[in-house]
Amino acid sequence: MRVLSGMRPTGKLHLGHYFGVIKNWIKLQEQHETFYMVADWHALTTGYKKTEEIPQNTEEMLIDWLTLGIDPQKSVLFQQSKVKEHAELFLIFSMITPKSWLEWNPTYKDTKYNLLKIADLSLMFKGGIRDNLKTFIAKLPYKVEDFERLEDMLLDNLSDALIEALFEGYLDKELLKELNVSKREFYDTDTYGFLGYPVLQAVDILIYKAQGVPVGEDQLPHVELSREIARRFNNLYGDTFPEPQALLTETPRLPGTDGRKMSKSYNNAIYFADSNQEVQRKVMGFFTDPQKLRKGDPGRPEICPVFFYHKLFSPKERIQEVERDCKSGKLGCVDCKRMMLEGLEAFLEPLREKRKEYEKDREKVREILRGGSQRARDIAQQTLQEVREKVKVG
Repeated sequence: MRVLSGMRPTGKLHLGHYFGVIKNWIKLQEQHETFYMVADWHALTTGYKKTEEIPQNTEEMLIDWLTLGIDPQKSVLFQQSKVKEHAELFLIFSMITPKSWLEWNPTYKDTKYNLLKIADLSLMFKGGIRDNLKTFIAKLPYKVEDFERLEDMLLDNLSDALIEALFEGYLDKELLKELNVSKREFYDTDTYGFLGYPVLQAVDILIYKAQGVPVGEDQLPHVELSREIARRFNNLYGDTFPEPQALLTETPRLPGTDGRKMSKSYNNAIYFADSNQEVQRKVMGFFTDPQKLRKGDPGRPEICPVFFYHKLFSPKERIQEVERDCKSGKLGCVDCKRMMLEGLEAFLEPLREKRKEYEKDREKVREILRGGSQRARDIAQQTLQEVREKVKVG
């Protein structure tokens, strides 16, 4: 089975990337024909004003892929923007994709509103107009075939209209000040590229005729949209694309140093590029059970991020010892962290040394990406030739 996945180039990877994505990629490359993409064009959908970091981020991310075990002899590692055929197929798919498919994609609005921190505002608007909307629908002089779907559609549209009215100055200006989001920021995310990025994702998958796409549950709508676009193209022009299947993967929520999900934006991540001293400093500053204030206090290892790491990196006997002694109060948090650090460092140190070797020979890293991009492009060109013939253009 041909499998495709990718990442936006955000730079150096952290432990969350490994356990959430890369570990599964390594397993897949042993069983399938795998294509792994640096999605640099996708980076423009929200970061089009800050592009200067993309080349360096691409290189750092690829170094970590190689360090962690993504093998260019087993997988095609390529850069999206080096395969220009993606752009041509994106244009063709854009012509046949109904706008409503994109607007109804649940991740489109969620992503936009979360970026602007106005998701709660949308819910507040919906709650405020729901009862009046029910009365309005009930009084319509027409037969309502599906009350719930009509209600949902109107709620979405009215909520969006109210949010736009707020940013245009038609609603409470004090509320706009409280949100700390400007009109410019609101419209900066309201671009054709941001709306249409799921079509580009469909291109990424279908141009290689990939049959499997590893995703978490939150990404299922994107795979389904790719299937819809494939079906629509096949119906219009003849069988061309397989309908890709979602390969559901568990993506464990790895806690960062502050207990929240590990993320670069939270500044709570442990990177594979971190030195031994940096990792030690971060581990000793780890968030723990807030009720365990001193040694002797009984702890709750089931809610402690440090114990979560013990389960990943410590031997079974030590995990049992830590759990028992934490609950009884015998083990203090400082000693618990030091014990966890031993297992974490045993995992990180060989990777750290391997990473240094790739850092010394960055030209080799660039050559791997160039070679993989050419292999990907050879396949993409074949697909585009078939598409051109069927669409009767080009």
